[in-house]
Amino acid sequence: MAKSRESKIELTAYDDLFETDESRAEAALSKIRDIPLAEIDEFPDHPFKVLMDEDMEQLVDSIKRSGVMTPATVRLKEDGRYELISGHRRKKACELAGLETLKCEVKELTRDEAIIVMVESNLQRTTILPSEKAFAYKMRLEAMNRQGQRSDLTSVPVAQKSENKTSREKLGELVGESQDQIRRFIRLTELVPEILQMVDDRQIAFRPAVEISYLTEEQQYTLLEAMEYNDATPSLAQAIKMKKFMQDGKLTDEVIQSIMQEEKPNQKEKPAFKDERITKLIPRSIPRGQETDFVVKALEFYNRHLQRQRSQER
Repeated sequence: MAKSRESKIELTAYDDLFETDESRAEAALSKIRDIPLAEIDEFPDHPFKVLMDEDMEQLVDSIKRSGVMTPATVRLKEDGRYELISGHRRKKACELAGLETLKCEVKELTRDEAIIVMVESNLQRTTILPSEKAFAYKMRLEAMNRQGQRSDLTSVPVAQKSENKTSREKLGELVGESQDQIRRFIRLTELVPEILQMVDDRQIAFRPAVEISYLTEEQQYTLLEAMEYNDATPSLAQAIKMKKFMQDGKLTDEVIQSIMQEEKPNQKEKPAFKDERITKLIPRSIPRGQETDFVVKALEFYNRHLQRQRSQER
């Protein structure tokens, strides 16, 4: 009996000796174990992307050498399988490293609690795309709204002291964003995939993208065609103008094309030729839009010169 008691004390951390019965009971709910990758399902509608980049290569090498140092977080589903809450990059790295299991911490969480943990753990990343923030904030806000007064599950004192604040205000305080910025990010989820990708690729600025999100899906695809045709993206002023036309029921395909053909005040002049060897030979006195005519005339003149030379050599 003494041996059993001694073993139990050895396995107990020093700090744990001073925990309350309640905290020990809560800690007992979490267990760390190696779980087969085949038994772990992805988190539904997971908003964060797992990129196959240099960081992933380094993570794979690290796991091959030392294994998974920080356990992933999963929850047990009703069908007996596991749902991955945090650790999507670690799971993918284990697959690439040829491992069959993933070290996981199993937690008993409701769907909304799982969403909150998933979003919080991924928002610690150094780089987060606008689309990732958009869908993460939306999922987190919806979970907080469903929980009502239980928005303090993340153990943040501010949330507990702000019972009269809206969920958006509480979320803003938790993630360090204003509630207006939270609203703007969530608006991005209304963009069609192609335009949202342009936001991630920094081809369209954030604020114009927010205004564009108010357009219907059909109008957004018309705008996408207009952007491709004019080789330009809308400024904030142009995006606001399209939104206003849409609200007035006057945003036709022709109006979108007309707005996208407007010259922006700060728009840089686009060279007719990308090759600097050509552009540096075109005099600045040549009006914009007439560069091609100048080059064609110069080549015609040069060809006539070559023909005269050949005639003289005969």
